[in-house]
Amino acid sequence: MDHTLNYNANNIFSGLLQKPSLFKDRNAITPHFTPSNLPFREKQISEISFSLRSALQGKKSDNIFIYGKVGTGKTSCAKFVLQQCQDFSMQNNAPAETVYVNCRTYNSKYKVLQSVLRNFFPEDNFMGFSASFLFEKLLDYSEKNKKHLIVALDEIDKVKDLDDLVYSLTRANDELQNSSISILGISNNLMFKDRLDSRTKSALCEQEMVFPPYNAKELKQILGERILVAFQENVVDASAINLAAAIAAQESGDARTAVMLLLRAGELAEKSGSLKVTDLDIIKAKRKVEEEIIFSMISTLPMQEQLVLFSVASLSVNKKGVKRITGMGENILFSGDVYEEYVRIASSLKESVVSARWYREYISELETYGLITTTQSGKGIRGSTRLIKLAYDAEKIFETIKKELMKE
Repeated sequence: MDHTLNYNANNIFSGLLQKPSLFKDRNAITPHFTPSNLPFREKQISEISFSLRSALQGKKSDNIFIYGKVGTGKTSCAKFVLQQCQDFSMQNNAPAETVYVNCRTYNSKYKVLQSVLRNFFPEDNFMGFSASFLFEKLLDYSEKNKKHLIVALDEIDKVKDLDDLVYSLTRANDELQNSSISILGISNNLMFKDRLDSRTKSALCEQEMVFPPYNAKELKQILGERILVAFQENVVDASAINLAAAIAAQESGDARTAVMLLLRAGELAEKSGSLKVTDLDIIKAKRKVEEEIIFSMISTLPMQEQLVLFSVASLSVNKKGVKRITGMGENILFSGDVYEEYVRIASSLKESVVSARWYREYISELETYGLITTTQSGKGIRGSTRLIKLAYDAEKIFETIKKELMKE
């Protein structure tokens, strides 16, 4: 039998690959792309650079903690500065060395140390060694090579034993004579620093920076620059750019939402055979993008917020305690019932249970993210309580968080 591949005109991919694409470089209009130019973040880049400059001079740089909502450019700016620092160090034989770790993937002290060491010993396998061995190996590398290490921990709030990790890395400098270790912490969670142990907070937060949301004008320019790289010339209508920027600014000031709107709109236009990306394509893409962003956001929530949201979804899916309230519709939950469900779920997963005060803070934050809506109970309801309702499909949220919890 002849197994030679037959590339004929009847192959379903022949026609698809021969069609002209609206995209010039599709990757440039994805959320994971780091552009060479980061408009409206010059101040933040300058501040991060200033904090890290000491490492290039052979001294310990400040620990710096940057936070802000998703899509405000934190990771892009941090990676840009880290790469610039690394390049300068190599070109000028300076003693600084940078490492980037995504703590959503490496979510424990042990995994973080493994990831960091893999940068310095790519041929070695450290599986099975103890955390103390990995830590000593890191100190030994830093001291022998007289390196001032800058360890960037993105989504730092995902690390389960964060207090232990931060304490170890910061206290390491007491043992190092010719080198140092500094931390660049990044978090999507605006309240994150308030939850740290006081010892960890004082060690980590030597410098702090907040990344504000983008406005519509800024998002329009950001999209304009991306489009020049990502799309063929003159295929995206100006009205489509304006609408994508306006929607993203109104929702959250999230550049990722704006970028995703154009990406999905471009795909829809290309699939329909259109030669243009119009505002109608943006409108069609809006619902799909909203779902993608929301479920991506859920996966980045800290464990305790995931558990609270999971409790709301669990009660809603199983119709336990749900009410119908005039003005709010169906599937309304009492705050007390949600807290009881949260305590039950957290205990069953052997997770710590937070106080009612912190629970209320988490509810407020979930509402800020647009994942739930709340209102204070009024007449006709015994006592005064907070009424809670999911803003999205309960089944989808339940299954999304269930998958995240199963990773743990």
